[in-house]
Amino acid sequence: MPVLVITGTGTEVGKTVVTAAIAATASVAGRSVAVLKAAQTGVAPGERGDAEEVARLAGGGVTASELARYPEPLAPATAARRAGRAPVHPEEIAERAAKLATEHDLVLVEGAGGLLVRFDAAGGTLADAAELLGAPVVVVASAGLGTLNVSELTVRELVGRGLEGAGVVIGSWPAEPDLASRCNLLDLPDVTGVPLVGAVPEGAGALDPEAFRAAAPQWLAPRLEGTWDAEVFRVRA
Repeated sequence: MPVLVITGTGTEVGKTVVTAAIAATASVAGRSVAVLKAAQTGVAPGERGDAEEVARLAGGGVTASELARYPEPLAPATAARRAGRAPVHPEEIAERAAKLATEHDLVLVEGAGGLLVRFDAAGGTLADAAELLGAPVVVVASAGLGTLNVSELTVRELVGRGLEGAGVVIGSWPAEPDLASRCNLLDLPDVTGVPLVGAVPEGAGALDPEAFRAAAPQWLAPRLEGTWDAEVFRVRA
């Protein structure tokens, strides 16, 4: 899979840290990695964006790329309009990702918000870019109450478009999981129809890069080149 798309069930579910974990794990395995942030919102010029944060945590010479940056923390289409700047189109995302794929073993395309957040006035989305690329999509979900509905809806949209759901990763697994979180470990694969392929512990993004890189493979399943075992994790949770 030279290109892998990372989406979330919404904002603040841990997409960037999960992307960094995937990048770090692939890098540790000896693969060259690039991360593409299609549209960075809510970050001022000179501030570190999500792609740069992935590269910082993952290390190993990960290439960071960004198509556009808008100052307000809004949906990309809205942020572009309010800033008076050109929006990003799915075709541009696919073109940049395809070019990066000629130079790297793995390209990670991180979206903004959820799968159907709009990038332009025509309604272009990350799902459209994934279709153009023919790329599998990892869904990053929250751990607790409310995650089942949005996770199922996201995967249903993928399936309806003929896209491959590469699995669900829990973006921030709590140190003290409640009953809903523990039940969701069993229910998420059942309602979505795709496997759980990882769980990143809360606070992982605050680790220093060396510790992050060392631990990252333990948070991801073999499908993402890690060693995480969903069955063992359920028993211990």
